[in-house]
Amino acid sequence: MKQLSPIWKKILIIAYVALSLGGFAAILIIPASREVFKVLSTSHPYLMGFVKFAVLATAGELLAVRLAKGEWALPSYVWARFLIWGVIGVWITYMMKIFGAGVDALMAQGLLPSAQNALLNSFIKAFFISATMNLSFGPTFMALHKCSDTYLDIRATGKRKISIATVIHKVDWEKFASFTLLKTVPLFWIPAHTVTFMLPAEYQVAMAAALSVALGIILNFKRKKKS
Repeated sequence: MKQLSPIWKKILIIAYVALSLGGFAAILIIPASREVFKVLSTSHPYLMGFVKFAVLATAGELLAVRLAKGEWALPSYVWARFLIWGVIGVWITYMMKIFGAGVDALMAQGLLPSAQNALLNSFIKAFFISATMNLSFGPTFMALHKCSDTYLDIRATGKRKISIATVIHKVDWEKFASFTLLKTVPLFWIPAHTVTFMLPAEYQVAMAAALSVALGIILNFKRKKKS
């Protein structure tokens, strides 16, 4: 895309964001395409997890850049970020199944509370899956993703030999702990993923990807309001 003029870059970025978000919305709204989506999500969960996160979360990053800079632009190494989001989608698909099955087993054994009412029981199960995942797997995932983003940001400055120590020292771990872990996890991710885990299984990964987009937009509005 370096050979394209700025106006064409802007047009392509806007088109990607519009088609990604609008396309996913249309797929879920139209009954025929929704059924295909459900079948593919059930029969090919990892592939669909890759596609959902790679497409939606990358669109979220492009929106975040637009909100932060006030113009449409590509983040550094956008294709690497696209692939990283895809791998994250596979990883999250895998972990959602593990935590869901684990909470199911503990509830069946009476080691976690349950309820006779179906809706209440669904909420209790969703809450425990969300809380367990976000308090154990969540911090590890967030820290690794923070490091991968930091590595790409450093590489974009022209530096090629980048050690793990360089990346670790570049990350603001105090902000990561005080804001990301102590604020976004209990106030956003646990409640949001509780709602996610109350949805049918075939929609959960797509919802998780959409939440990443939503949080990025919320945080950028917050930054702009402060500034």
